[in-house]
Amino acid sequence: MKIIAFTGMPFSGKSEAVQIAKTHNIPVVRMGDLVWEETQRKGRPLDDKNVGDVANTLRKQKGMNVWAKRTVQKIKTIKPSTLLVIDGIRNTEEIDYFKKTLGNDFVVIAVTASDEVRWKRALSRGRTDDSKTLKDVKERDMREMRWGLPKVIAEADIVIENDASLDELQHQVTKILNHLAKAIS
Repeated sequence: MKIIAFTGMPFSGKSEAVQIAKTHNIPVVRMGDLVWEETQRKGRPLDDKNVGDVANTLRKQKGMNVWAKRTVQKIKTIKPSTLLVIDGIRNTEEIDYFKKTLGNDFVVIAVTASDEVRWKRALSRGRTDDSKTLKDVKERDMREMRWGLPKVIAEADIVIENDASLDELQHQVTKILNHLAKAIS
């Protein structure tokens, strides 16, 4: 099984890339869902501050790869398929853990977009844990950069630039998914 990990700065389009994978019936494990579950388990509302605090606190307490470890546990419960997608890698410790436990069939795809494009998307998306102001968006960027996200993006196996249309992103992601699926067959 080839494991594809999508990563990128907030609002870069990685969630859209994951949705495209889902339309191809590729199973998805979203690391953020694991953080949301932990946030709710702690009785805290799902907003950017609480979700970020929980993610950060557990990284400090249990190591930078804590969410990768929980993701691998989740993957083990999923029926095997040709491809599987992980959404939300934030640091190299997570990548190292995935490579160590999942083997060589692990590919990191970074979805990038300019700050201006990302910030416009941020203020219009409206997900429960989204930042509500440009100041909040920039604070979220800084938090994720402190976790090591820029290094993950820089070291990605594949980079998709997503400053254009959704149709262009769909075309690029579909092409890559088809190529990776054929490489296994």
